[in-house]
Amino acid sequence: MPQRRTVFFVSDGTGITAQMLGNSLLTQFEGLDFNQVTLPFINALDKAEDCRARIEAAGARGNGQPIVFSTLVNGDLRAVVRKANALFVDFFETFIVPLEAGLGVKSSHTIGRSHSALDKREYAQRIEAINFAMAHDDGASHRELDQADVILVGVSRSGKTPTSLYLALQFGLKAANYPLIPEDFARMQLPPVLVAHKARLYGLSITPERLREIRQERRPDSKYADLANCRFEVEQAEKLMRREGIRWLNSTAKSIEEIATTILRELKIERHVY
Repeated sequence: MPQRRTVFFVSDGTGITAQMLGNSLLTQFEGLDFNQVTLPFINALDKAEDCRARIEAAGARGNGQPIVFSTLVNGDLRAVVRKANALFVDFFETFIVPLEAGLGVKSSHTIGRSHSALDKREYAQRIEAINFAMAHDDGASHRELDQADVILVGVSRSGKTPTSLYLALQFGLKAANYPLIPEDFARMQLPPVLVAHKARLYGLSITPERLREIRQERRPDSKYADLANCRFEVEQAEKLMRREGIRWLNSTAKSIEEIATTILRELKIERHVY
């Protein structure tokens, strides 16, 4: 049984950046188990002291030295948290100091600077993309498909919706998604509404076993979740995508980030923002 180490993500903002960078590093260490705790908005000395106390308490429970990923900008607050008996990974000092040296310019040391850098145009674009993804989820609307940067196709529950929303939220891309259903397999043709947009289509597939698990949670013991039916739908969807020359990938063992990056690369879509 691997030891469960406690990991703290400490920030004077939301903590999202600390989580993202910290988790990118932690994924490199297989076989280890981590209890993750996010401590956001540490922007005053009393909060920094409380943060230090929580880290110390975690260490006292005997699960090994806690790990702290910090994006604290204020040096006084960092100094307080550093007093804790923990492995302290300071992203601010790690990256800002060499950048200052390389650029020959001192940083502004402004809290939340990354968020203020997003201008109104980019924010509006992201919101518009999210609204587009929701309006065009699961083939709900055929209108304005010509505006889509990408249209995801695949069997029901193959990962189309979360990928569409991630592309919208992270990159400001207009992503629609459309299910492939038994009627399409019987004709072995794309739904007519998608034919004109074939260049923007990208397929997602999944192993039948994983598809059954997902569908079983949604509709237990139904034909929809039956393994034989899942096998049939996956096989037919992949056959149809090959026949139509649609690029596709198997989403089973891939994260949303990996799926999105692959789609952007293969369709040569320019990332708008973020």
